[in-house]
Amino acid sequence: MRSQSEPTVILDSTGGRGRELPARTSMPARLGRYELSHELGKGAMGVVYRGRDPRINREVAIKAILLADEFDPEDLEQARASFFREAEMAGRLSHPHIVTIYDAGEDGGTAYIAMELLRGQHLVDYTSPTQRLPTAVAIEIVARLADALHYAHQNQVVHRDIKPANIMFDAPSGELKITDFGIARLTDSGRTRTGVVLGTPSFMSPEQLQGRPVTGRSDLFSLAVSLYQLLTGQLPFRGDTMPGLMIKIAQEPHPRICAINPALRPGLDEFFDRALAKDPAGRYDSGASFAQALRDLNLPDQR
Repeated sequence: MRSQSEPTVILDSTGGRGRELPARTSMPARLGRYELSHELGKGAMGVVYRGRDPRINREVAIKAILLADEFDPEDLEQARASFFREAEMAGRLSHPHIVTIYDAGEDGGTAYIAMELLRGQHLVDYTSPTQRLPTAVAIEIVARLADALHYAHQNQVVHRDIKPANIMFDAPSGELKITDFGIARLTDSGRTRTGVVLGTPSFMSPEQLQGRPVTGRSDLFSLAVSLYQLLTGQLPFRGDTMPGLMIKIAQEPHPRICAINPALRPGLDEFFDRALAKDPAGRYDSGASFAQALRDLNLPDQR
């Protein structure tokens, strides 16, 4: 399994990597009953380890967050309560395209989530202009992700940080999983010590960047940005500064995708006009309708 998440960084205006934060402490030998073997990767909040549950001899991935390092003292209890509440909500989700949560706990001030160990690589590996998936494959993958989000939203769970780096894809088996449900919501618990914008601004909806309440339609906006990047190798909104990027996301239209890649089906422009609407009310109303629109575009040309 490849690294599950990118290192903690101060994000630049294009959602790329900026200055990395100080390295965390060394890996513990175990968390709760779980034996840890090695680090898989760092994310905007926490570290992911490969581990084993000795009770049933199952290999797992362990997401560990040292709460005292992430949150100011006055916010710590709220953060702890939020962590377990969100872990419980994510743990209730059971869908073939959502990572399975097995357990959550705390050990010596470190909160952790035990989850299934995934195969494959981040979908971000397929966003390079030189390593893109075939158009029909990319569209079907995103339709399947929209189905998963529809299920999560029906269960009152909004992801809040949908992007290719939070999606694992194993090409040989076709296995596809959304990871990090509930982690982005933890940032609402209070002020972090790092002061980092947790998430990737280029994938955020206008309402999320503006600090307004978000719904499932915000996740679908982020999913549409992800599809745009998979199909073109570039993001629909880019800026040299964070304020400039926010203005583009909130006010300016995205470049027409068929002007970037004329080989794409013309119907994709209409799809993105709706999926990337500035007003949430103008977007697809559910993951199911988002997925159906994509599958209609993927039908063989009848002309």
